[in-house]
Amino acid sequence: MPPVLPASIPSPSISSIHLGPLTVHFYALCILLGMALAIWLTMRRWKQCGQDPDVLWDIVFWAVLAGIVGARAYHVLITDPAGYFGPGADPLAVFRIWEGGLGIMGAVLFGAVAAWFVSRKNGLSLAVFADCVAPGLLLAQAVGRWGNWFNQELFGRPTTLPWGLEISPASPNFPAGLPADTLFHPTFLYESLWNLLGVVLLLAIDRRMRDPHGRIFALYMIYYGIGRLLIELFLRVDPALMIAGVRVHVWTSLLIVIAGIILFAVLGRRVRSRAGAAAEPARAVRS
Repeated sequence: MPPVLPASIPSPSISSIHLGPLTVHFYALCILLGMALAIWLTMRRWKQCGQDPDVLWDIVFWAVLAGIVGARAYHVLITDPAGYFGPGADPLAVFRIWEGGLGIMGAVLFGAVAAWFVSRKNGLSLAVFADCVAPGLLLAQAVGRWGNWFNQELFGRPTTLPWGLEISPASPNFPAGLPADTLFHPTFLYESLWNLLGVVLLLAIDRRMRDPHGRIFALYMIYYGIGRLLIELFLRVDPALMIAGVRVHVWTSLLIVIAGIILFAVLGRRVRSRAGAAAEPARAVRS
């Protein structure tokens, strides 16, 4: 371990504990805790909308299952394919999720598709579920990011800031050629705080918006995409697929922001059209 500096954030010396034959990985615990909190918040919002809790459990089950598959697929195929299929790589590492490597962008995409199928099966608009789950997604991401802290992974560039993160030189993620006492930007903490602030903002906006109709989820896309874009563009240094000399996550984050803006505009137009159509009979009666 590097020397403990008074003005720095230490990394945990362990990432798992053994309970008899069972190994409990803190990365997995952070992910599970994040999911549990997201479900709790989504359930509260779902009930406030007067929806059937049993239907929500159906959506959550399939969305979470598809989300895990999508998150791993995004990491393996988009983020770091050489790490799993390149020279000297172990393809079986694809299944060792506890070692880290879940891409939230793949999770949201696959989870959204699963949620759409289940919502359609139950005759429910996906917009209702999307608005209810949006703040919960940010909450889950805020908690799940701490799993990267336990794994000493996905940190940022070297820094001399007082909140720099210590990484053990013995860690396979420690960049070669740097002094052992180098500190790094704690990007896990930046993103966690950004996401927690987003939870507060989305809930506040939702209380003021009379007919969200999916626009809370669109705002989630914009907000999360901007935060991730800035971190990926200026701070992250871990291996990632490069496109035109830029990390692939920068491009996907930009696409998420653009898609969120378009979705917000389209849904807003639909809400205004519905409001106008509802006002027509009232004007006809008064005339």
